[in-house]
Amino acid sequence: MVNKNKEWQATLLDPTALGKFLSPESGWELQILTPLHPWFQINRIEVFRPYLKFPLAPHRKTVYDFLFLTAGTTTRNKGIDNYILGSNSFFFLPAYQILTSEAMSEDVRGYYCHFDPEIFNKKFIQNDLLNEFSFLKYNGHPVVTISDEVVPKVEYLLNRLDEEYRTGRKESLDLIRSYLLTLFYELRRFSQSEDISSNDSAAQLTQRYKEALPQQVYTFQKVSDFAKFLNVSPNYLNRCVQRTMGKSAHDLLNETMLLESKALLKQSGLSISEIAYKVGKKDPSDFSRFFKAQTGMTPKEYRE
Repeated sequence: MVNKNKEWQATLLDPTALGKFLSPESGWELQILTPLHPWFQINRIEVFRPYLKFPLAPHRKTVYDFLFLTAGTTTRNKGIDNYILGSNSFFFLPAYQILTSEAMSEDVRGYYCHFDPEIFNKKFIQNDLLNEFSFLKYNGHPVVTISDEVVPKVEYLLNRLDEEYRTGRKESLDLIRSYLLTLFYELRRFSQSEDISSNDSAAQLTQRYKEALPQQVYTFQKVSDFAKFLNVSPNYLNRCVQRTMGKSAHDLLNETMLLESKALLKQSGLSISEIAYKVGKKDPSDFSRFFKAQTGMTPKEYRE
């Protein structure tokens, strides 16, 4: 799947901490505490929607999660990529990827689910089983929109997952594994291919750059460093990114550094000086100027 960068440890939320992070003022937590909770959890979105305040701060989790909307809309970001979801749509987020969410309509309906991939490794011989599904990959396309005809089948599986979760019995994990896999195989027919035309070298390089950014941002802080890592010149990398994204390679790097900074400010106890150093701004005042230019707030104001 994805390398577990040790630098990410400061920004990882386990399932128990997730609810407190998303709804700290209400004291409400995003889970029903059962013995299954560390491995699997499912809830109706409309149940916890009133407790959430948008936009949600960037955060990174130790578990995979997905949303399925039957009504309403929401806006979610996987890393620096933005997606708008409507009814009949799934949004998948693999573990260790940063999520932000700008908005969710009041009339939203559907399901939220998270699961630890280890529930498969403990029972199935194929440790790379989840790689069969592009929407579960770290850099795969996260949105799967299904047809009206398939919705009843999908809702049946989600309802069965909900029923088994609420029993609280650890032996229900066997059924949960089976239902999850059945769901993923149903959705695979609707998932978008992540293949990029072999003739579009600019798009291929841009994709490699986007994949490298979140995994190497604590190692490289200059476009020239990433270009060397990708075995191309900085000018060529920038031309390819500009042609594909309409943004410069430096713009994407700044977006990634800002996202990491926000996650560290909200999720870690690191000082602002330590966070500045982590994202390559050795002078804290330089980091503050960078952060305020991007957000209109100082790092201290954002943290508070």
